[in-house]
Amino acid sequence: MPYPAASGRQVVLARGPQRAVVVEVGGGLRAYEAAGVAVLDGYGEDERASGGRGQALLPWPNRLDSGRYEFDGESYQLPLTEPDRGNAIHGLTRWSAWALLESRSDRAVLGHTLHPQPGWAWTLDLRVEYRLGDTGLDVTLQARNRSGRRAPFAAGFHPYLAAPTGRVDDLEVTVPAVTRYLTDDRGLPTETAPVAGSDVDLRVPTVLGGRVLDTGFTDLERDSQGMAVIEVRDPQAGGAVQVRLGPAWSHVMVFTGDTLPARPRGGLAVEPMSAPANALRTGAGLAILDPGGEFQGSWSITPGWL
Repeated sequence: MPYPAASGRQVVLARGPQRAVVVEVGGGLRAYEAAGVAVLDGYGEDERASGGRGQALLPWPNRLDSGRYEFDGESYQLPLTEPDRGNAIHGLTRWSAWALLESRSDRAVLGHTLHPQPGWAWTLDLRVEYRLGDTGLDVTLQARNRSGRRAPFAAGFHPYLAAPTGRVDDLEVTVPAVTRYLTDDRGLPTETAPVAGSDVDLRVPTVLGGRVLDTGFTDLERDSQGMAVIEVRDPQAGGAVQVRLGPAWSHVMVFTGDTLPARPRGGLAVEPMSAPANALRTGAGLAILDPGGEFQGSWSITPGWL
């Protein structure tokens, strides 16, 4: 019997010139290309998703100070999954097996039930739908609280957009955010500040150059359809990719990948988030799901050359 791939079962989606691969491990997005051009800086079938590549970040995104938080009068301690900084990071479902609930040639729905465990007291039903449409890839998350008491919840995703030259320095990026988060040496937010006058004011197209970003943004400007549009362009090739965030995603993290052990600055992470880092501890942006209550949010990746 052949050994399974490190990322588990592979689900290949195709529509016209588009191809995407979603995987059993973490319910993540391993690869996406359009017209033969890589849209994502993904990973191989038999590799682990290093640096969070393509993963769903549930039931919280980014870092949680010391893994400790309080909710409804009770205290919780989560395992420290970023031990060198003393943080818990990116939730509890990244390495879990997700089930394929629905599938057709251009669409897949993966599901996972998150059960109570040390530091987490609730049962959540989680579903992620990946669907290829005429203009790109649409992703929709649904989370339902199956506990008899209310549950805290926040979410994020961690796609890396490909840099055609192999270096994010060459990318031209637009992020329609008015406010950024300042962080300490553990990557935890300390305060917010206007982007105006800073080197991370990306409201107009800006070549990244040597900028080092592991930066959370909020107060996103939106179009008439309620979408916040982050655009990443290769000035040399002229191709642009848009990450379009629906109303549920009030924050976005942009990460140039400088600390990655493999392919540093080789792809640009543009991470939709429903809340900022440390949300379980501070309550900022945190959703509170009543018993039976649901969270739903959609975002998309649109390659401009389709």
